[in-house]
Amino acid sequence: MPILAQIPSMTVGIFLVLALTLALAFEFVNGFHDTANAVATVIYTHSLKPYIAVIWSGLWNLTGVLTSTGAVAFGIVALLPVELVINVGSGAGFAMVFALLISAMIWNLGTWYLGLPASSSHTLIGAILGVGLANALISGRSFGEGINWGQAKGVGLSLLISPVVGFVCAALLLLLAKALIRRPELYIAPEKDKAPPLWIRCLLVLTCTGVSFAHGSNDGQKGMGLLVLILVGILPGSYALKMDTDADTIHHVAAEAQSVSAALEKEAGHASISAKIAGAQLQTFLKSGSGINGMTFAALAEKNREIAARLAPVKSFGDLTETERRVTRTDFYMVAGAIGKLAKSGEIPDETEAATLKKYQGDLDKLTKYIPLWVKVAVACALGFGTMIGWKRIVVTVGEKIGKDHLTYAQGASAELVAMATIGAADWFGLPVSTTHVLSSGVAGTMAANHSGLQMGTLRNLILAWVLTLPVCIFLGATLFAAGLYIVLHVLGLG
Repeated sequence: MPILAQIPSMTVGIFLVLALTLALAFEFVNGFHDTANAVATVIYTHSLKPYIAVIWSGLWNLTGVLTSTGAVAFGIVALLPVELVINVGSGAGFAMVFALLISAMIWNLGTWYLGLPASSSHTLIGAILGVGLANALISGRSFGEGINWGQAKGVGLSLLISPVVGFVCAALLLLLAKALIRRPELYIAPEKDKAPPLWIRCLLVLTCTGVSFAHGSNDGQKGMGLLVLILVGILPGSYALKMDTDADTIHHVAAEAQSVSAALEKEAGHASISAKIAGAQLQTFLKSGSGINGMTFAALAEKNREIAARLAPVKSFGDLTETERRVTRTDFYMVAGAIGKLAKSGEIPDETEAATLKKYQGDLDKLTKYIPLWVKVAVACALGFGTMIGWKRIVVTVGEKIGKDHLTYAQGASAELVAMATIGAADWFGLPVSTTHVLSSGVAGTMAANHSGLQMGTLRNLILAWVLTLPVCIFLGATLFAAGLYIVLHVLGLG
């Protein structure tokens, strides 16, 4: 599929360039914080020259991004208010995107300047929650309505638990290594400008490679999700649907929609709803997550009838007009989201019917939750370039300022092995975690296990930065969204 199948107007083109630039700048800054952690040990221990380490890490970040599933990317998007995701091409949608990216970058740059390994995951999620809260208040709804609190809880737990896992597991791994590997050279601090023995260098390069790959497959997805959201909002003709989908797949989904519609009608009983308000009913259900009744099933049945009728005669999504593609994406998004909520609620007692609905949800998601190859490459390059520019501050903090003694080879390897495994596990479950938190906590754990002592001043600053990230970014996200909404609606006149 060409990058631009749809030629934007001058105004839309300007917004597109600004939004994409900001999204890639976010990933560039992410490279300061998170990717720098991946190269910290190999650079600090002189296992690799800095420029070689950065290029090597960048290549494995690229590989991680290219092989990622996209689950984390769309897990982040699922935190956003439903109406803003559906109407991302509106003025409110533009305000949301710019508020998210600018607030995240402000905090990331500030903590990087102070040499504090801060979490880009916390930063972005805090901004998302701020936008959701501001949107609810501006829309006159109850405080917090519209935020996917179920998804937020899962993400929040992964971000809270992962540093504890990093600390404990890295400490245990170091103690296990001391018991099993009786090589004194592994447990000394690096000498100035002197590389370690070859086998230790290979070990540290291997752990650096693993963390870089895992980082790309997890952290890189956060920017990818936002980039796709921007493209869908500004260029729906090109990106609202997976345009290279073949005719057989489209007709299969149309047949599924028709079949599912009939099953949902049975669940609806005597309830009925008009086509005009079916979408509004589903949107309300997705916002609140409650109110499962006959009307919910009736709205789902009606919406699936519309999908089946629209897709039955087409051989490719290119046969649909730009407006039809946008509407179809919205329908897919609402139907898949509603089916997911019904499945979690247990309102579909028939196991065969529940399995059919789950499969249908997955088929719909494949047509909207995809990442174009060029987006993956752009994000990977932005991460790599960010690492090349800003790695020094974070490397010094990780190597010298967490423990009272300098980082040993075994400590660096233990922290990175645990970080690699933790991030990989989170990626498997589609949950975002902070590379920074896991690795920094792992280093602290190895210092504690080694009785090296911890620099409490640095730890206080780290913990303070971590604790303040969410509330500060919530405030920044809410404030910038409100200001951006005023500008796009009242100054620029974009509806």
